Amino acid sequence: MKPESKLHISPVFSELLNAIPHGIAYLDTNLCVVVMNRFLEIMTGYSTAEARGIYSEFIFRSNLGNKNQMSREVLDRGEAVSVDGNIINRQRKKIPIHFTLSCLHDEQGQPAGFLIVLEDISVLKSVESKHQGLAEETGILGHSPQMAKVFELMSVLARTDASVLITGETGTGKDMIAEALHESSQRARQPFIKVNCGALPEALLESELFGHVKGAFTGAVTETVGMFRLAHKGTIFLTEIGDLSLPLQVKLLSVLDDQEFFPVGGSKKVKVDVRIIAATHCSLRQEVQQGRFREDLFYRLNVLHLHMPPLRERDGDIRLLLDHFLRHFSGKLGRGITAFTKKAIDVLGRYRYPGNVRELRNIAEYSANICQGKKVGTKDLPQYLFQAAEESSAKAPVIVVPPMVSLSREQAQPMAKMDGGWTGIEKEMIVDALRKTGGNRSKAADLLGWGRTTLWRKLKKYKMA
Repeated sequence: MKPESKLHISPVFSELLNAIPHGIAYLDTNLCVVVMNRFLEIMTGYSTAEARGIYSEFIFRSNLGNKNQMSREVLDRGEAVSVDGNIINRQRKKIPIHFTLSCLHDEQGQPAGFLIVLEDISVLKSVESKHQGLAEETGILGHSPQMAKVFELMSVLARTDASVLITGETGTGKDMIAEALHESSQRARQPFIKVNCGALPEALLESELFGHVKGAFTGAVTETVGMFRLAHKGTIFLTEIGDLSLPLQVKLLSVLDDQEFFPVGGSKKVKVDVRIIAATHCSLRQEVQQGRFREDLFYRLNVLHLHMPPLRERDGDIRLLLDHFLRHFSGKLGRGITAFTKKAIDVLGRYRYPGNVRELRNIAEYSANICQGKKVGTKDLPQYLFQAAEESSAKAPVIVVPPMVSLSREQAQPMAKMDGGWTGIEKEMIVDALRKTGGNRSKAADLLGWGRTTLWRKLKKYKMA
């Protein structure tokens, strides 16, 4: 028996639903199916004729809980409800979905039924899984959108043999990225040789890189092959490439162009097959402008470019890394430390980490050694963290606004005074974005300049979900 719907279902309405590339159904006020579009028919395995008049829970079997409660929430709040979950279709296949339930009204403004939108996010989940797998394989941790881009680019760079320039602040993990690129490349079974260009004087560095013949200089009693010959068929990683002297830059350029060089004091060229990955914490473009770095070498090294974001810009990764390193050092020391206290997390969450992941790792190691209980408290943290917090609070507050969000001075002034500092500001921006988009999380995330998963994590973090 067909349900009595207060909303007239015209052919135009049905065609409109079919034009939207997501699974969509119109439900009556009892949450029974009235009409489904073609995408939802394919997704569920049921046709509209089969599903009409059937309670939606039997068609969209999901892990989303009680839909009656969700529909009451939609009616009470007058806003759509969105949540991620999954459904089991007719073929018993589990499909990850982004679920949105909103209310439809008749001409008198009375509830006439509900519109349910099921967005298939299988591709998104598989990409996230691929990034997570790469992170686990390489030992590089991060689930932020910034690191997702890094993992995606790494998978591309690993398949090519071109030179790579890795940039980023000190402690961001450039060395680990370089080694991971080598291990994922076709050269993985060959040597990975690392050379710090800023660690040795020019004369010693030239010999270190290119080797020398016997008698080339005082003390050269034997022949040395050098790092480039040791890296033959493999990868040589030149860290702090910005510290390389101009004469050595010329010689390195020759190696990049011809894949051959003269050892120090030698008269016979040596040919090598080496991939070069370079890294720097400074701006090589600026070094070029100031005449300290050759422009032609910069372009030969910068064939492919990967930038490691600073930890303070990696949304959500600080807590992930803190927990990971605490578990690591707790296990290594044979301690039963389980977590950080809330107050300790508040302190660690406000810190800017100028030393990035390396500094965070040291903080976790210090805390694991000092802590005598089951949880790391504020007394177990390095004291300089509190000094940094005092210095920061002594300065005037700075309002940082994500892309696509603009606040007037009148809006920003009271927000800066809210309890909780940036946390309070962020909550207010989320509420404002959701209000403007009628509760649509995807549109709210776009408005804030975030990914949808970032918004979801923040809603969970602030218990707003």
